[in-house]
Amino acid sequence: MTNSINTNYAAQTALQSLNNINKNMLTTQNRISTGLRVATAQDSAAYWSMATSMRADNKSLSAVNDALGIGAAMIDVAYTGMNAAIDVVKEMGSLLVAARQPGVNRADVQTEIKELQNQLRTIASSASIAGQNWLSVDTAAASYNGGVQSIVSSFARGAGANGSEVTVGTMTVDVASFFLLNSDSTAAADALGILGSARLTIAAADAGTPPAARGSIDAAGTITLVSFDGTGEIDVATADDDAIEDYIQAVDAALTEMTGAATIVGATKKRIDIQKDFVGSLMQALDRGISTLVDADMNAESTRLQALQVQQQLGIQALSIANSSSQNILALFR
Repeated sequence: MTNSINTNYAAQTALQSLNNINKNMLTTQNRISTGLRVATAQDSAAYWSMATSMRADNKSLSAVNDALGIGAAMIDVAYTGMNAAIDVVKEMGSLLVAARQPGVNRADVQTEIKELQNQLRTIASSASIAGQNWLSVDTAAASYNGGVQSIVSSFARGAGANGSEVTVGTMTVDVASFFLLNSDSTAAADALGILGSARLTIAAADAGTPPAARGSIDAAGTITLVSFDGTGEIDVATADDDAIEDYIQAVDAALTEMTGAATIVGATKKRIDIQKDFVGSLMQALDRGISTLVDADMNAESTRLQALQVQQQLGIQALSIANSSSQNILALFR
């Protein structure tokens, strides 16, 4: 190779090699500092696009998980209230049986029953969370929506006619099947809730007997355990034995219905818990997928950095040697 003072070919080659080494070192240092092999679309447009979509899906699934958590809390409140109401109705039934015994002061029993009725109203009105109450409702309100409440339960991305298409899934809760009291005074007598709906249970011995002849049951022959406003409820203070037996039958019927309602609420809660666990597992799977696409292998990158540091030092020495070769030409002129 010709030695020239105008063009130092060796120095140019060494400089180009050193620039490439520095560029690779910068890339490796960025991967180590960010932990990402693909940090921008420039690194890999396809992988970056896929990872970005997956991250967006993961955020949406996180919102779904939060919605399921709120739904689970609502169901849990309703279930807790239903169980508490069942215990109170059981106590009411035992008091009615006690009132049936001769010599019992039924006015005193009625005092206890009245307190239990107040407690049932308190339980129904207190079973509220985030401004929603699924045990004490108003069927005339727009928010009642026929008793069907929706809980966001899933998020999915699929192929659509115009590219990717997302779908938000919901699960429904049929509040109409288990609410206890209804504040809508215009509702039908059998649509006032498990506790508030009118019931008529006539013992066989009273068949054909007008309701008014059987004690304090009203002229329509209906029995109401607990009303929303406290009117028209069962009252044993002046009731005869036949009326009290009707009350006992009405309480037993309500208790059976409440037990079935608690089963519905419990099954719904279990379904929400299962879906919540599934969404959590799905989020973890997406995290693993994103990691596979864009995360840097830190062991490989640290090893590569060590090699590049050695190459950089050798490149600097090679450039220094190449630059000094032109200085040797001066010795020829001395």
